[in-house]
Amino acid sequence: MTGEVFKLVDRAAWEQARIPGVFSGSAVDRADGYIHMSTKEQLAETARRHYAGRSGLVLLTVDAAALGEALRWEPSRGGDLFPHLYGPLPLSAITGERSLSVREDGVMVFEDGAVGWP
Repeated sequence: MTGEVFKLVDRAAWEQARIPGVFSGSAVDRADGYIHMSTKEQLAETARRHYAGRSGLVLLTVDAAALGEALRWEPSRGGDLFPHLYGPLPLSAITGERSLSVREDGVMVFEDGAVGWP
């Protein structure tokens, strides 16, 4: 599949990834053996389930085609296919980033004032 996929990540981890030029994943990603990502349609539910009440986050927009065969679409929650990256995320594949927090009710609030997912 081509297009964009998304990754929510802690700002501190994202800043550390800039030094080597790749993001190796969160502790959960490394434990599972791949980097968890979401489609645009899956993102709000991912934020609600896994990031509610957290601040200091960054939403990365990633060019799926740039990840090649390392990106696999696998069934998860309710049979939906989720993008999973088997390998590090090269910073060269990232096409955008937005700072945000996720309210306790799971709604994303971006630092540019946008609420929810446009």
